[in-house]
Amino acid sequence: MMRTLLVRGMLAGLLAGVLAFLWAHLVGEPPVRAAIAVEEAAAAKTAVTGAAEEAPAITRSTQETWGLGVGVVLFSVAIGGFLALVFAMVYGRVGVLRARGTVLAICAIGFVAIVLAPLTKYPANPPAVGSGDTIDERTGFFFVLVMIALAAAVAAVRLGRQLAPRIGAGNALAAAVLLFVVLIGVAHVALPAQNEVRAGFPPQVLWDFRLANLGTQAILWSALAFGFGLAAEAAVEGRPLLARRGAGERATVPSR
Repeated sequence: MMRTLLVRGMLAGLLAGVLAFLWAHLVGEPPVRAAIAVEEAAAAKTAVTGAAEEAPAITRSTQETWGLGVGVVLFSVAIGGFLALVFAMVYGRVGVLRARGTVLAICAIGFVAIVLAPLTKYPANPPAVGSGDTIDERTGFFFVLVMIALAAAVAAVRLGRQLAPRIGAGNALAAAVLLFVVLIGVAHVALPAQNEVRAGFPPQVLWDFRLANLGTQAILWSALAFGFGLAAEAAVEGRPLLARRGAGERATVPSR
């Protein structure tokens, strides 16, 4: 079963990655090009006359096509495999949700903890924004916040499970959300701010890039929730991945 779930999770990640790449390429690349144009225009004003420009190791056309596609798909496949492992660990042990409901809950918590919570403190910036000297520091703080958000999500889920029999599912959910928000708020205050967007950078370009980045993540996690939800349900019920539900049910009904 574990091997079946892992393979199906990675396949769902592959399909989700293709959809996310299409969004990132069609919607995310225009603001990237605009940001690079702003940077090049600013560099041209301070460039030394006669100075030779060093050719990039990887061209922009490669970065926004094959490079972007490979990166997004590999990331999505890895997330799909991780989702399958988490599903195998929690299914039937946390709550009474069925397979698709469990996958949806995992993806919702993962999207909030891995994407939304960190991005509210350290939002994504286009390649032309930020200093190369501080990229390691910024990346480190980002992943620290991801780890804190995941720990906060686990604590919130455990609190909700403990309170549900006493105060009801609705109140327990509200208490769990409140705990998560408080923990993330404390983390936001404790961690240092990182704002390297220089004065005069077009705010519309920055907004478009960040919105496109959030859309890429939303598409990825939504597609995973849908695709792996169906695949996990079929695996739990012992059905082939592409078999129709009706056909599988008829096959299990004994003939009279």
